Amino acid sequence: MTLSAFLERHLRSGVILVLIERAQGSTPREAGATMAVSPGASAGTIGGGQLEFHCTDIAREMLANGVSEKHLDIPLGPQMGQCCGGRVGVRLQRADAAALAMLAASEMAQAVARRPVMIFGAGHTGRALAHALAPLPFAVTLTDDRDDVLGGLPTKITCVRMADPVQAVERAAAGTAFVILTHSHALDYRLTEAALARGDATYVGMIGSGTKRARFEASFLRSGGRPDALARLTCPIGAADVDDKRPEVIAALTAAELVRSLLAHKSASSLEKAAIASGRRAGHDAAA
Repeated sequence: MTLSAFLERHLRSGVILVLIERAQGSTPREAGATMAVSPGASAGTIGGGQLEFHCTDIAREMLANGVSEKHLDIPLGPQMGQCCGGRVGVRLQRADAAALAMLAASEMAQAVARRPVMIFGAGHTGRALAHALAPLPFAVTLTDDRDDVLGGLPTKITCVRMADPVQAVERAAAGTAFVILTHSHALDYRLTEAALARGDATYVGMIGSGTKRARFEASFLRSGGRPDALARLTCPIGAADVDDKRPEVIAALTAAELVRSLLAHKSASSLEKAAIASGRRAGHDAAA
């Protein structure tokens, strides 16, 4: 459940937004991480463990006692029951209709800005990868040239049946990640060639063995492909040092590769930045 949906459901009974305003050293979450706490439920996370338990208890005390705002400075050491060793500044503030509207708008903007991932092939591994990526902050499209393989997938996955999926590669937005695992080696090669030819992909991965990669490289170079483009190809996908080839295992490892490629050193999300800005604005309005 999104934070805005949680607020909409529980606003009448009271909700405290718990925001990490400052994170120094080793901390469970970054500045901007937000959770929402009502008298009997919560949504989001500021990292779990004793820090989250402590802030949840304080939030519920605030609701019970009618307190609208608190600021905490918490060292994450033995006294807190955490071994991170860092320090966090936490703001707890009662949510109102304005906070709900701001979070809903920010979540919509964040959804539009999600990094695009295109999966080609709705076989066992493609479907497993779609399930693995559905909860992650990506805009995922699964494309196949067959009619009967695109059912039963998470609602967050956009499914496309296309007679020639190479056209989808050519039309994709800049910065797209391409994961290629179709039922045909020949189609895999065509899709991979098209993805590498773009030069702007954040990730190009093709399922297969070292032998398949060697054959693809030879074909790619014979057809005029640039040797330096091959350095951008991940094949095999999903960690070649893991022997377990079950679809769910390959999917989990490939999802991790995508997270590293697309989200490395990611700054606070627009939702989290909006939560910080909302809190600061509310504090300013209260002081005015």
